[in-house]
Amino acid sequence: MLSNAEIGIDLGTANILVYSKNKGIIMNEPSVVAIDINTKKVLAVGIDAKNMIGKTPGNIVAVRPLKDGVIADFDVTTDMLKHIMGTIGKKLGFSMRKPSVVVCTPSGATSVERRAIHDAVKNSGAKAVHLIEEPVAAAIGADLPVGEPVANVIVDIGGGTTEVAIISYGGVVSCNTIRVAGDKMDEDIVQYIRKSYNLLIGERTAEQIKMEIGYAPIEHESLEMEIRGRDLVTGLPKTISLTSKEVQQAIQESLSSILEAIRATLENCPPELSGDIVDRGVILSGGGALLNGVQQWLSEEIVVPVHIAPNPLESVAIGTGKSLSVIDKLQKIAR
Repeated sequence: MLSNAEIGIDLGTANILVYSKNKGIIMNEPSVVAIDINTKKVLAVGIDAKNMIGKTPGNIVAVRPLKDGVIADFDVTTDMLKHIMGTIGKKLGFSMRKPSVVVCTPSGATSVERRAIHDAVKNSGAKAVHLIEEPVAAAIGADLPVGEPVANVIVDIGGGTTEVAIISYGGVVSCNTIRVAGDKMDEDIVQYIRKSYNLLIGERTAEQIKMEIGYAPIEHESLEMEIRGRDLVTGLPKTISLTSKEVQQAIQESLSSILEAIRATLENCPPELSGDIVDRGVILSGGGALLNGVQQWLSEEIVVPVHIAPNPLESVAIGTGKSLSVIDKLQKIAR
């Protein structure tokens, strides 16, 4: 059966999620592509490619074609999207005849970066491509009343960027995008372990540390974890024990930058909407919302209620999918 499918894509720096109207989230894969350098052929996409990071022979590289929420390598992104479109067609059980796609873009993206996202999706076989700002998509996905004239504050801590936006009546009133998010925290952990222990660890290990024993700056019982890496002095493999207090110290600076962005956004908020924020609070979405203690820490720092979206990892994708029904209305408001 041929059908004109409508899908929403969250083109994230760390993960790509695809949402279909009838089936919900149909795909959630890391945005990693494994390529053969000699033939320029895509060998694997998603979780298979992520498992290859740092473990491949010289002629195969596992790359992340998206950096800071925007496209860094156009051709590889297009190949990855083509591969994804093929996979989705199989999953949905029909061949997709040019689907209509809604893709989210960071609110701080330039017109050139937006154009690149639009063209990459179009080239991968989409009929119509609509762009929606990431914070608006995250707010729709978190079930906030985006179309009403009340303040909805969304803090989307993703892989490449953190977006803080106040949304009211279908549009962004005030927003800040900083390129400090999950990836930067992983980098901080790598650097900290390198400086403190002369041990080199990979991205995947750093991410695992962050997820298991990473803490926002709050009081907590110390946890320990064994880390394996390469000793920079002897060049041999080595195991060390790392505590959650150390990880907390390593990522503190990145978290402070995120807090500053939230404060700056709230400072630019019109006074009428500030009253709403006191009542309704701030919603956290994105993978960073799952960091231990981040909700408690933020509510202490900004003294307004902080809530975590029902599905923080999926809220942007759900929002892009749901926005298919309201996209015309949103675009009218935007005009």
